[in-house]
Amino acid sequence: MEDLALLGDEAVALGAIHAGLTAAYGYPGTTSTEIMERLIAEYEAGGPKAAWCANEKTALEAALGVSFAGRRAMVTMKHVGLNVAADPFVNGALLGIKGGLVIAVADDPGMHSSQNEQDSRFYAAFALVPCLEPRTQQEAYDLTREAFDISEQFHVPVILRLVTRLSHARAGVRVSPQRSQNPLSKADKREWMLLPAYARRRYASLLERQAAMLDWSEKHPVNRLEIENRDRNRVVITTGLGGNYYEENLADLKRALQERGGKEPARLHIGAYPLPQNLIRRLCEGAEEILVIEEGQPLVEQKLRGVLPQKPIIHGKMDGTLPASGELDPDVIRPALGLPPRPALSIPALQDGSFTLPGRPPQLCNGCPHGDSYSTIKLAVEGLESVAITSDIGCYALGATPPYDVPETIVCMGAAVNMAKGAADAGIQYAIGVIGDSTFLHSGITPLIDAISSNTPMTLVILDNSIVAMTGCQDTILPSENLSQLVLGLGLNPEHLLQLEAKRSNLESNAELLRKEILFRGVSVVIFKRECIEEIKKRQKIEAAKKAKPACEDRGGQA
Repeated sequence: MEDLALLGDEAVALGAIHAGLTAAYGYPGTTSTEIMERLIAEYEAGGPKAAWCANEKTALEAALGVSFAGRRAMVTMKHVGLNVAADPFVNGALLGIKGGLVIAVADDPGMHSSQNEQDSRFYAAFALVPCLEPRTQQEAYDLTREAFDISEQFHVPVILRLVTRLSHARAGVRVSPQRSQNPLSKADKREWMLLPAYARRRYASLLERQAAMLDWSEKHPVNRLEIENRDRNRVVITTGLGGNYYEENLADLKRALQERGGKEPARLHIGAYPLPQNLIRRLCEGAEEILVIEEGQPLVEQKLRGVLPQKPIIHGKMDGTLPASGELDPDVIRPALGLPPRPALSIPALQDGSFTLPGRPPQLCNGCPHGDSYSTIKLAVEGLESVAITSDIGCYALGATPPYDVPETIVCMGAAVNMAKGAADAGIQYAIGVIGDSTFLHSGITPLIDAISSNTPMTLVILDNSIVAMTGCQDTILPSENLSQLVLGLGLNPEHLLQLEAKRSNLESNAELLRKEILFRGVSVVIFKRECIEEIKKRQKIEAAKKAKPACEDRGGQA
């Protein structure tokens, strides 16, 4: 046994390795990225296989192959990545999972770096598979280890649901000895071929296992029921980090209740799903009011009406007792507990509006090549009417903010390509899609095939900065020099593939060349190339450290 100071993400990574992991795959996505970065570092030091993939779907499909071979696999992604992986995920629930398969999904309440607040617990309920929701770094480690056992026990994938505050906070974690990897042993092929005749039997088997999964959930120690010597009229249900925020207010709540001659509410904390229905019924039997504190969307709150035979008053996000969007924290839940706000510093000038702090919206880095690319696009479309510029997710999405204000749509990975096609099909004369190099490899290739097949009059601009920049400078799945070959391999006319250096001094000449392609009445692809400035800085730091290390060692010191 050893104590380590770990991020929640790092605890997940070590929990997987110590559970006998054979391989892990993922796609970078805040706030899940550090799981795979730790796994890759361990792999490079002799640990189990770990690699980034083109997208979340390909990552999960690779993990299914590991599971088919009888060995344990993990997939990492953020919540919107699970949308991309939904096809193999939902179908994977019907397979006879042999080697444990764990899908670590990092949700982002408050949308710190995401386009929605999607709650991955709904995916687990939809696919009829277990979900574990740790509330501390120690639970992140322990439940990750256990998730592989659960997957093999019920022969289904298991979701490990994380949230931003857990993933990116550090705490002490006690780790356990590492178990060995599973032996190589292929699964029964009849449980892995989802032809209709087999799939119907597999679905029936999945339904039959639901009772056993529910019994497991009812008995799991993280689903903790506290009712002895408690107020049974007004009760509390917490999930995940909601339990932490409740407990941070518990001392104040007890004092307030004692002053009124009351008792601490009975409580159920839920960290393992499916919902422990019998525990919920025991908690709520005879209750007049129920407060539900859950981070994310109101999954438990929505389910309560179907679980409870009586009709107590239910408070939570759906009745406005708690905010419907954004993160919870200890201060947010105090009014729901009947507690006054905590003492806080009062700044009259801020409160009366006589002084306001300037906003600090995210911006492209100084020297970012995307800035020069967007300046080129603005100049190229100057004077043109009927223009649509579509973009999607990545650091280049910041080109939608001042001083550039170029993209008009930002939806999801790869959407820029086919949204430009759709805009052109609808009659917009000059449709331009803007996509990053990694995002193109993630989700942009297939929609470009659609555009080339129909020879749509549109231009796709690929911003090639040679790195996955927004999530911390991970390597792209293919090197930049392969992009042009890939695009030509899809059938694009070579005369309408243009590669330009994204450089301020080339602004006017690049804009002139880009404008010609925009005016062309067919598909054209323009690749703006220049390395990410942050990647250059990162590489220079690494090189400087390498140079400094031998000199330090010569003096008997350390770098």
